Amino acid sequence: RPGDTLIEATSGNTGIALAMAAAIRGYRMVLIMPANQSEERRQAMTAYGAEIISVSAAQGMEGARDLAKQMEREGKGRVLDQFANPDNPAAHYMATGPEIWRDTDGTITHFVSCMGTTGTIMGVSRFLKEKNPAVQVVGLQPTDGSSIPGIRRWPAEYLPKIFERPRVDRFERVSQADAEEMTRRLAREEGIFAGISSGGALHAALR
Repeated sequence: RPGDTLIEATSGNTGIALAMAAAIRGYRMVLIMPANQSEERRQAMTAYGAEIISVSAAQGMEGARDLAKQMEREGKGRVLDQFANPDNPAAHYMATGPEIWRDTDGTITHFVSCMGTTGTIMGVSRFLKEKNPAVQVVGLQPTDGSSIPGIRRWPAEYLPKIFERPRVDRFERVSQADAEEMTRRLAREEGIFAGISSGGALHAALR
């Protein structure tokens, strides 16, 4: 209800969307982020009135998720938990998957997707495989030492509950340098100003 407190660990995009929705609905929004995430994302969230709590870069998203759950246990609000919420992949099953199928006239052969919460790859994979089981679904993970918001390789104990391994045919890895360079190319050559995870996905798809 208006006035209630919602809590979420985020690296950016979901946090911005939640901050916007909370402003419209009259909720207090507390977002927990690693300290090394971009200042632009923080500014967008705070512009919508969200409160930002930072954990160290070393704690990362794992630490942010732990703190969110701790705050919920202490009665400080309700965690939405995009990592376990079935509405996350369901949204991509109902919207993203059909859009891709429609816009490619059903000719898609491969789907390369970043793996953050894994909601996108889970929902789209389910839809595309129902349309054509031969479509290859490729999950994108970072190389060792790379830090790319939206592209994760989770430790087993933090693997999102919505993730189902059989829905991914294989995995590819991308470096931070390659993701950043492709992001610059995407803006320079195509006029698309996207984030680093998009650059990483495009690099892997072209490779």
